[in-house]
Amino acid sequence: MRPTSEDDLAEAILGAHAALSIRGGGTRPIGTAEGELLETGGLSGVTLYEPGALTLVAKAGTPLTEVEAALDAENQRLAFEVPDMRGLLGTRGESTLGGIVAANASGPRRIASGACRDFLLGVRFVDGAGTVVSNGGRVMKNVTGYDLVKLMAGSHGTLGVLTEVSFKVLPKPEAAATLALHGLSDAEAVAAMAAALGSPYDVSGAAHDPAAGRTLLRIEGFTRSVAYRLEQLKALFPGHEITEETEAAAVSALWAAVRDVAPLQGRTGDVWRLSCKPSDAPELAARLRAEALLYDWGGGLVWALLADGTDARARLGAFAGHATRVRGTGGVPAFHPDPAPVAALAEGLRRRFDPRGVLNPGLMA
Repeated sequence: MRPTSEDDLAEAILGAHAALSIRGGGTRPIGTAEGELLETGGLSGVTLYEPGALTLVAKAGTPLTEVEAALDAENQRLAFEVPDMRGLLGTRGESTLGGIVAANASGPRRIASGACRDFLLGVRFVDGAGTVVSNGGRVMKNVTGYDLVKLMAGSHGTLGVLTEVSFKVLPKPEAAATLALHGLSDAEAVAAMAAALGSPYDVSGAAHDPAAGRTLLRIEGFTRSVAYRLEQLKALFPGHEITEETEAAAVSALWAAVRDVAPLQGRTGDVWRLSCKPSDAPELAARLRAEALLYDWGGGLVWALLADGTDARARLGAFAGHATRVRGTGGVPAFHPDPAPVAALAEGLRRRFDPRGVLNPGLMA
């Protein structure tokens, strides 16, 4: 099914007598949801863009490329970086805004600006009963009732099928630069990233690639400010081997590789995504005994490549965080099991918004 209007979508969900597998662009699937395929790509188009108000509204099936083109024409951008998972997951198609929101897809800039959900102003969606629900608006302050805007971000289509989303957008920075520290161990790299992120120099990216032996720190903003902060940041690491990159295209390419997990692309095996305390990351990574690693968010996000069928959670044991299998198969759920109280709340929400259990059933359970 590929509805072309919100009414058609509501009718399709209301008339569903069995499970539905919800798909946006199909570029970032995690886990498997059985059921008849329901695609949102027919709900497409930017419905409102006010550059002066830093606000954009679009239908959920709108391709990311269309949105980025509209923003680029006004020298603006989405406030968060959207990872392109096609190279890592071997998928095709184009990312859609609804799919991005459903996955709360957020790249390296999250440590400075926030995640996708933090810039989501409003949503419209159809719940499992075929009811059209609207929440939020076109301004950041909206505190009445349930915060369904935040709830829908990261729900992976289990609570409702998005039809329209609105975002706050931001101007593009004048300049960007990247400082690279070479030859650090994982523990040294995490300590260096923590020092940089704790400095007053507004670091907007902090990543470590063990295979390349480099730790990357990014700063963005006005040209003179970037130049000044780059020098100050270098002074934090006396005696280290340091290189810097200030050419715009090269800086963009460096961080696109981090954003899209390029070091793990083109290799066989299962891919796991570990969210944890940055200070815990080196020890947890050692427990994984991974074939390849990539640290992002200052160590708060660890990407790991493991042999086919490996249960990363069994290797990790108990820890403060969660591990998600983003590629591969096995006898454990793709999503990290919630603690019992959280699982009960999540199940209650699913019963409230999808009482018949037709929307991606079992995907996040």
